[in-house]
Amino acid sequence: MKNRSFAVIGLGTFGSTVASELARFGNPVLGIDTDERNVTRLADVLTEAVIADGKDEAALKEAGVGNYDVAVIAIGEDLEANILCTMHVKMLGVETIWVKALNKTHHRILSKLGADRVILPEQEIGQHIGQMLHNPLIRDYVSLGNGYHVVDLKVPALLDGVSIKEMSLAETYELRALGAMRESQFLSCENGELRLKEGDKLLLLGKRPDLRRYGDDLRARQ
Repeated sequence: MKNRSFAVIGLGTFGSTVASELARFGNPVLGIDTDERNVTRLADVLTEAVIADGKDEAALKEAGVGNYDVAVIAIGEDLEANILCTMHVKMLGVETIWVKALNKTHHRILSKLGADRVILPEQEIGQHIGQMLHNPLIRDYVSLGNGYHVVDLKVPALLDGVSIKEMSLAETYELRALGAMRESQFLSCENGELRLKEGDKLLLLGKRPDLRRYGDDLRARQ
């Protein structure tokens, strides 16, 4: 698959991290910031890094933002600059726009302006950490949209030797086992015959309330 090109506007902690990761994967990345120090710091990391103001449509056009497949607007606390930059990038014809929001009201405004994805980093990371702190068996999880998540569950001692079929995941919790990792080996759960071992990483698919209910039941039984 051909790598997409990215313009990241705002090179603070969040923006510079996103831009650096995208560049590390071999994508063409343009970084833009008003602060010369932020631009200089990433000059050797990104394909191109320029000093420009996200509020200035002409400056964004001159930087070539309209030629990029995706724009990530990571401007921090300046609400006006964030909104104006979103409008300008949309007008320049960028196909996909992701924007960092400051709060839920800001989220609604950006959505109405046509942002494809609005990110609330602190809220999303907070929810992620809260899930894992609430149930230490959950190592990680990924949202698939429409209420569905995949969780990485560390198999506890009480499930050692238990088969997937015996767990009655679908019947009792409306969950599906996708597979298990045992050290570096992936094990299929397709026929339900797999017997788990303590410490396996079990991948479960389901809706958040059902996953939470199952995790709480496991925790209560320990």
